[in-house]
Amino acid sequence: MKKYVKGFLFAVLITLVLAGCGNGDENGNDQAGDSEAEAVELTLFSSVTNESDQAIFEEVIERFEEENDHIQIDYNFPTSEYESMMRVRMGADDMPDLFDTHGWAVNRYGDYTMDLRDMDWVDNLDPSLEPIITDDDGKVYAYPMNQANDGLTYNVGILEEYDIDVPETFDELMDALREIRDQSDGEVTPLWFPGSDRYSLGYFLDIMSTPLLVTHEDHDYSEELKAGEYGWDEYTYLPEKLLQMQEEDLLNVDVLTAQTHEQTQLFAQDKIGFVMGTLPVDSIHELNEDIELGIMPVPPIHDGGEKSWIGGERFTLAVAQNSDHPEEAKQFIEFLAQPDIAQKVAEGTNLPSGLENVSAEIYYQDFYEEYDDVIVEPYFDREFLPSGMWDVYGETAQELLSGRMTPEEVTEQMAAEYNRLYDEE
Repeated sequence: MKKYVKGFLFAVLITLVLAGCGNGDENGNDQAGDSEAEAVELTLFSSVTNESDQAIFEEVIERFEEENDHIQIDYNFPTSEYESMMRVRMGADDMPDLFDTHGWAVNRYGDYTMDLRDMDWVDNLDPSLEPIITDDDGKVYAYPMNQANDGLTYNVGILEEYDIDVPETFDELMDALREIRDQSDGEVTPLWFPGSDRYSLGYFLDIMSTPLLVTHEDHDYSEELKAGEYGWDEYTYLPEKLLQMQEEDLLNVDVLTAQTHEQTQLFAQDKIGFVMGTLPVDSIHELNEDIELGIMPVPPIHDGGEKSWIGGERFTLAVAQNSDHPEEAKQFIEFLAQPDIAQKVAEGTNLPSGLENVSAEIYYQDFYEEYDDVIVEPYFDREFLPSGMWDVYGETAQELLSGRMTPEEVTEQMAAEYNRLYDEE
């Protein structure tokens, strides 16, 4: 019996020694690989809305998970509910491990983001993005997956068929829309909006606020806007023009109920002349490879004004300050910043990369080169308005086109909310 006990104890001892030798080096350090690492699940929220961009995100996430089998990413694309969802999570101090700052890296999300300045990709950050995602102390708030140069996307074939030049001014844009309406006998929508998403309509008001109120020297209210002292008198021009477009049948008749996914099919069918912003081309070419798309800067409103791109970062990822898995979250960002992955994202979304060391072949590159002398201006609400005004843009636009508000009432609402939100900051 004693021999049995001694033998048993000896066997246990040998097993423990061998186990120790197998899992550590001579200094006692753990040598287990990723396959033995503790499983981690990261939560990720992004403001991506269109399906083709979502597909690119899903593809790179899947590839990351294949290479890091102990890390799973629970990704979410809340689309139009993204902003309201993030506000709830900020209020509860329950941010996702990774989230999109969608233009508000410093002003809105600054207290919730981890400083990323020590990451390798920062050395290659495009200088044009530095004022948007960094601060004076050097904190880097988010990784820019791509960057936007927004204007209007148009159907090249339709403009050629109707002998319409690319508009140089806002008045010329209005004329071009009328030509499309008249020459197509109403078969082509001159300017199409997926207005069931109020932000698509608010986007028009936001984008066009820049040429109206900032980029002309005689109509530059940037200082007053930043100081909370702007009176909003000139703003009525924009809701008046949007309503005029509706009344002149320059917008889709279902402007308040149309949905984003319809845009791709209609463009592929030559049923749309112009849309606001940059349209993803791949999904359109899957339906009709012969469709040619062009992009133009935002036209000036005032005589003598200059064209402008409206831009900044498009999609970003920040790491939550209180993330339970900060190293794994940063590991995913480093993966995204690898040149081949960053190029894939840029080309998949048809937007320039946020990194200088990444060269991407994108569909609109020739147009960006044609307008390479055009200045990129920041999104108006991000630069000049208090947090929360983006909602007001969208809500008042829908109320205007539904007949529940006049242009003057839209301006009054904008002024009231601007003053209220500015005082709360």
